[in-house]
Amino acid sequence: MLVDRFPWLLEPNILTLIIRTVLALLCAGVIGFERDAHGSAAGLRTHILVCFGAMIAMSTGIFAATHFSGDASRIGAQVVSGIGFLGAGTIMVNRGHIKGLTTAAGLWASACIGLAIGTGFYEAAIVGTISVFFVERGLKDLSKKIMQKHGYWDDDSGMGAKEIDINE
Repeated sequence: MLVDRFPWLLEPNILTLIIRTVLALLCAGVIGFERDAHGSAAGLRTHILVCFGAMIAMSTGIFAATHFSGDASRIGAQVVSGIGFLGAGTIMVNRGHIKGLTTAAGLWASACIGLAIGTGFYEAAIVGTISVFFVERGLKDLSKKIMQKHGYWDDDSGMGAKEIDINE
């Protein structure tokens, strides 16, 4: 682990706060840029702000628990549940088609990445960022190919072309 080799990365000081801020900007920037490329409601700036906010919340929780009495995980738990409201605002239903669910999930993942950065679990944040990017970018193409093969994708609208019968 990185923090085992460099224990000072866990100390709440200006240097670690700068490192965490830059890492939050980079990690969420990768995810947000991908969402912007698809014209999603929540793109680069939104993902960065969510990740940065979660990182600051978790860092503040750890700082408070270190210098005062308390439980740092309580702030993280509130971030995880509270981000659902922001994500819900990105989901729209139009003529039976749901749009924005992936963006909402990406916002939630960005918040969790921010929490990992805020605790100093940098490896989880980096692996999580790579994983989210792969799911949003790589699996979209794979999913589209599979749906086209089975006649569930309409190239004109970019949505499912035929109704999916759950009894099939």
